[in-house]
Amino acid sequence: MFHVKICGVTTAADARMAAAAGADAIGLNFVPGSPRCLAADVAREIVAALPDDMLVVGVFAGADPGDIRRIVEQVGLDAVQLHGHLAGAGPVDSPKTCAALAPTPVIRAVRVGADGFAAARGWIASSRGLGHPPVMAVVDAAVTSSTAAGQLGGTGETVDWSRFVEAGDLGIPVALAGGLTPANVAEAIRATAATAVDTASGVEFAPGRKDPEKMRSFCAAARRALAAVAP
Repeated sequence: MFHVKICGVTTAADARMAAAAGADAIGLNFVPGSPRCLAADVAREIVAALPDDMLVVGVFAGADPGDIRRIVEQVGLDAVQLHGHLAGAGPVDSPKTCAALAPTPVIRAVRVGADGFAAARGWIASSRGLGHPPVMAVVDAAVTSSTAAGQLGGTGETVDWSRFVEAGDLGIPVALAGGLTPANVAEAIRATAATAVDTASGVEFAPGRKDPEKMRSFCAAARRALAAVAP
C-alpha cells in the first residue's frame, strides 16, 4: 500500500511537508491516550490539505468497529491500521474487527514474539477465513500484554532486526516500523530487505510535531535504500 509512511501527523502543515518530503502515506492517530491523538474535525482538515495521491491511514487500537467506520467516512480515510493487541486483555483488535471493516483496506500492526510471527500468522489466517484479511502488516517494536493503547506505538523503541528476518514471511506485504530515524533507516532496510518503512517519533522535535529537515532526510535515505533493495 505504501513505501514510506510518516505516522502521527497532527497538523495540515506537517502533512503537506510530509508529502513534499517524499512520503507516499501518512498516519492519523485516533488512539486515546496517545500524544498524537486527533479529533475527527482536525483530521478532516489535514486530509483536505493533501494531494490526491497521498494514502491516508487511520490508526486505531481496541476501538469499536462502528466507531472506526464512522471516522473513516467523516474524515475520508483510505485505509485503517489496527494497532491494538492481537489477543488477550486491554486494547485488542480481533479478526472479527478486521472483517467488520470491509471493504475498507486494513493494515495490521504486529510484533515479533517469542514464537516469531506465529501469533500474527494465526490472526491473519482467522481474518482470511472471515473474508477480509489485512492487505499489509506493519512490524512494530515489542510491547507487553499490559501496554496501554496510547503506548503501543510511536515510542522510539526499535524492532530487533535480526529476529524480524528470522521470523520469515507473513504472506502479505510488510513494512518495518519501530524507532526508525534518518540516521538508521537505510541500515534497517539493508539489514531486513524491508520494502516499506514507517516512522513517527523519528522525524519529530516533540510528540506529534514533525521536523521538516528530519522528514526530508528520512524520506531521501529510505528511498535510496529501498531502490537498492528492490530496483
